[in-house]
Amino acid sequence: MNDVGQDQNIEFIIDKENLYREESFTDLKVGSIRRLVPVKPDGTDDPGRTPIFVGNTQLMSPDGPMPIQSKLSANTIEEAMDVFPEAMKQALGELVDRIQKMRQQQQQQQQGQQNDDSRIIMPGR
Repeated sequence: MNDVGQDQNIEFIIDKENLYREESFTDLKVGSIRRLVPVKPDGTDDPGRTPIFVGNTQLMSPDGPMPIQSKLSANTIEEAMDVFPEAMKQALGELVDRIQKMRQQQQQQQQGQQNDDSRIIMPGR
C-alpha cells in the first residue's frame, strides 16, 4: 500500500488562536530555556495568555547525545532558571524509568520467542 497517497489527506492548517513566538536563552554550557510568548494572529503579544517555558539539555551516552526536555513551572525567565535544575533531574529520572521498562519488555519478548522456538512440534497433533 502507498503511504504517500494517504498523507495527502492531512490538513496542514495552523491554529491562529494558539500562536507563540519562540525565544531562546542559553548559557552555552548546561542547557537552554525556550520562552514561548503568546501572540495574536497579527504577531502582536497576547497578554491574555501566559508564556510557556521549556528547559532543554542533553547528556552524552555511549550511543551519543541524549536530549532531555521538560516544561518549566515559571512565569519569568528568572523563575525558569531557578526551577531548571530540578526539572531536568525529574525529566532524566522519567527517561531512565522509560528506558528500563523498554528493556524489560524487550527481554520478555526475547524470552517468549526463545520459548516458542524451543517447542517440539509433532506432526499430526
